[in-house]
Amino acid sequence: MLLHIPEVLTAEELAHGRALLERAAWADGRITAGQQSAQVKRNLQLPQHLPEARELQALVEAALKRNGLFFSAALPKKVFPPLFNCYQGGMDFGNHVDNAVRSDPFDHAWVRTDVSCTLFFTGPDEYDGGELVVEDSYGAHRVKLPAGDMVLYPSTSLHRVEPVTRGARIASFFWTQSMVRDDAKRSLLFDMDMAISSLRREHGETEALISLTGNYHNLLRMWAEV
Repeated sequence: MLLHIPEVLTAEELAHGRALLERAAWADGRITAGQQSAQVKRNLQLPQHLPEARELQALVEAALKRNGLFFSAALPKKVFPPLFNCYQGGMDFGNHVDNAVRSDPFDHAWVRTDVSCTLFFTGPDEYDGGELVVEDSYGAHRVKLPAGDMVLYPSTSLHRVEPVTRGARIASFFWTQSMVRDDAKRSLLFDMDMAISSLRREHGETEALISLTGNYHNLLRMWAEV
């Protein structure tokens, strides 16, 4: 499932985040790359322990916690501390698949990467190129979203970032270990949850809706790892 989640950050959060990003000291993006990714990764990245990076992480994590669409789609068990990158001057990131597990740099717990996310801090009019291209069985999907919006997709996907030929593309990226590790099951639960919400708005709490909601929770109970 590839999902566009709009307005994850408020205008105030976005402005504050951009101010932090402007004064932070960037480093070579390969500092967190795996062996395969390091061969095709050309970008800048904030070291995770910088004060600006820690404040930005808290900002993004707070936004995720209040976002119902993110929760419904990712069913998060643990979110890897958000990272921040910048592409400019022809920088790109070639085709790769994200590492299956990562060690949290702060508590050193292992995180299985079920869901990948990119949250944009710059808008499409601020740079040329820089599309996130995610490939699945339906083809290649090119993603370039407004600042404050986020895309979510399975971490098993082959993906890349096209070269940035003008301006700078700045974003947060991170992974989520889901309570439901299988993408097909997560997609089914998400579709059910969206249908339940739509029916509740249109018809109120009917007997049929109560039954459907019970089915949703029974499936989640069957599949969740908590």
